Amino acid sequence: MNNLTRRNFIGAAGVSAAAVGLAACGGSSSNSSSPNSSSSTGTEGGGTISAGTAYSTQNYDPSSTSSALACGVNWQVCEGLYGIDFHDYSTFNELATGDPQQIDDTHFEVTLRDGAQFSDGNPITPEDVVESFNRASGKAADWEGNIYTSMLSPFESIEKKGDKTVTITTTIPNFSLVKERLAIIRVVPASSTKQEMTSKPIGSGPWMYDTISDNSLELVPNPNYNGDHPAKDNKIHYDVLKDATARLTAEQEGSTIVMEMVTADAVDTLQGLNATIDKVQGFGTRFLMFDVAKAPWNDKRARQAVMYSLDYDAMINNAFAGLACAPTSYLPENFPNYHRASTVYTHDEDKAKQLIQEAGITPSDIELRTTDNEQVVAMATQVKENLDTLGFNTTIKTDTSAATYAAIDQGDNSYDLLLAPGDPSCFGADPDLLMNWWFGDNLWMKTRCPWEGSDEWKQLNQLMQQALGQSGSEQQNTWNQCFDILADNVVLYPVLQVQTVTASWQDPTQAPNGVGIKNFSGIGTTGLYFLDSTTVSA
Repeated sequence: MNNLTRRNFIGAAGVSAAAVGLAACGGSSSNSSSPNSSSSTGTEGGGTISAGTAYSTQNYDPSSTSSALACGVNWQVCEGLYGIDFHDYSTFNELATGDPQQIDDTHFEVTLRDGAQFSDGNPITPEDVVESFNRASGKAADWEGNIYTSMLSPFESIEKKGDKTVTITTTIPNFSLVKERLAIIRVVPASSTKQEMTSKPIGSGPWMYDTISDNSLELVPNPNYNGDHPAKDNKIHYDVLKDATARLTAEQEGSTIVMEMVTADAVDTLQGLNATIDKVQGFGTRFLMFDVAKAPWNDKRARQAVMYSLDYDAMINNAFAGLACAPTSYLPENFPNYHRASTVYTHDEDKAKQLIQEAGITPSDIELRTTDNEQVVAMATQVKENLDTLGFNTTIKTDTSAATYAAIDQGDNSYDLLLAPGDPSCFGADPDLLMNWWFGDNLWMKTRCPWEGSDEWKQLNQLMQQALGQSGSEQQNTWNQCFDILADNVVLYPVLQVQTVTASWQDPTQAPNGVGIKNFSGIGTTGLYFLDSTTVSA
């Protein structure tokens, strides 16, 4: 296990421009290129934090959205009992006044902050917490089948106890990740409807939604907020700029202070203008998934052959300009629960061909599906080349994410492999959450990659369940077994683990419009984290 602590692991996750490539995966130091940002002085607050976001959405519902934009904005708007600092994935009190008080093996109590109100002025009650849990966990009628359900399965119920306290009942004795999982639940008014929360949520955080459109959204300070992270500016303004060139132009001109998802070719441009660039190694993956219900992918030797055939360095350099690394485990090496897997895939064409021969496979026509993510499309060309070298005749079929999964969800075994992006770490970084997202009892394992029911899947899930009631080295050892099972079977596995790159104007004397941002840095997952950030003017 890596010796980095949870407090410092993400902070030490960036890599310098001279150290990108395969070596970027392990032990690298932080890279936040920032010209004199620490000495920036000027007038703080009272302005507008402006950001260019790379994502759009129609679903802002804090109880169900998986949108990168909505999740990131809701961090500022909607509190949970606990929050997550996405710089290091540590938890902190939001609506809770302290840590959960353990009553017995399966019961905990949490007390709510005195005077906490939603932005509409209504007080927050235990009933609001209970209803928010029921929605997020899929127990409420309009939220059945919610994507959060498996992440919250360790909780049996949350119930009111008095005017300021809730009782949490867990399904697992001595559950060790209570705060981390409670942080997924964003507390909203029990009286609100799903339509209201989808279009314009009400929360109790330091900021509140003012306007939302397809092209932009604005937050203003919540006048009723009484927590520890008050807003210091007049607005946060997001421009929805899905096109990378448009985001770069806005950052160059100064119409945005922060730019999300900086492309590799824009890094040098912005560094040349003295913008701050944060490169953070995160969990975000470009993964390969197999239809294990059909031959030859029902034989793990065929899957392993594909993984050994891939030229990882070529994809890192050509599709990411060095801003990614080849995995040595399911988790990146800078994560605190990292364990080097018993099987590590490197580009080894001879080994790949040997596995194909051992499995008795005669390569034939196969379909490689991909989403239309720009990096994935660039990777797909290399993947096809490597597969064809094994003797396969590979056809690439690229579509939008929605259309791709709609086709795969038919369950008609019409595809062979899927290359796509994925990153559940916007909900947290504990290993069980990151594994359960894909490998739990869900659509992924039932239909998309129908591994559920296999002996290996059963063993994996038994170990995952076992680890939830453990702690310390005992828990880590159990998780290590899980990582080894995933690497050995590779039914769905990272091809690359990517860095998240964010740009900002921190020194107002360098910013195009004389306005910078203080107490801001990029994070290793999608979204922009603005708690405690403030503008600073020259």
